[in-house]
Amino acid sequence: MASPAEETPAAEDTASPPPPPPARSRGFWFLGEDKSVHKALGGGKTADVLLWKDKKTSAAVVGGATILWVLFEIVEYHLLTLVSHVLIVALTILFLWSNATVFIKKSPPDVPEVQISEDLAVNIALALRADINKALALLREIALGHNLMKFLGVIVALWILSEIGELCELLRFMYIAVLILHTVPILYHKYQDQVDDFAAKAHRELCKQYKVLDAKVLSKIPRATPKDKKQN
Repeated sequence: MASPAEETPAAEDTASPPPPPPARSRGFWFLGEDKSVHKALGGGKTADVLLWKDKKTSAAVVGGATILWVLFEIVEYHLLTLVSHVLIVALTILFLWSNATVFIKKSPPDVPEVQISEDLAVNIALALRADINKALALLREIALGHNLMKFLGVIVALWILSEIGELCELLRFMYIAVLILHTVPILYHKYQDQVDDFAAKAHRELCKQYKVLDAKVLSKIPRATPKDKKQN
């Protein structure tokens, strides 16, 4: 019969903590190694809204976009008419309220003074400038023939955009974009490993097909040598 001292290690083995979860296998990752979707979206308030961490704000954005789409697409309301009617109602209520406070002896409505600060305007301009410069640099790189994969990707994206433009108007496209931004990131966040595994297989297949295309077609296209370019 075993002594209590001999039974203690077995009891300790059964109470050992579970092993850590396996690390992600190396492969093709959309967001890079160990980079979360929240960080990829900026990691701020916008990321919280798109990933539904702030459920009230996310629901308000999607609900507001849906109401606008219904008004403009189904009811056939016009943007200028809507803005004018909203301003008429709001200004009328505030004007009557401010004048009524004289008779009912209550404080007038607290209407905040809204101004666009210089820092905000500069930051918006800098952000737009950086994005525009990146887009122009990408277009220049493609125009110079430096990257076939980027060229094909941009061509496919523009073709898809043109097809969407034929199927729906700008407002409907913007509404679809809002829905996509509030569904695709959170779905990818939940199924990131599965999506990355599928993307890895697709990426390997594209690379294989590109090598075949390069061996059969691209490598046979005559190109000027560096000396000829300098002479020209």
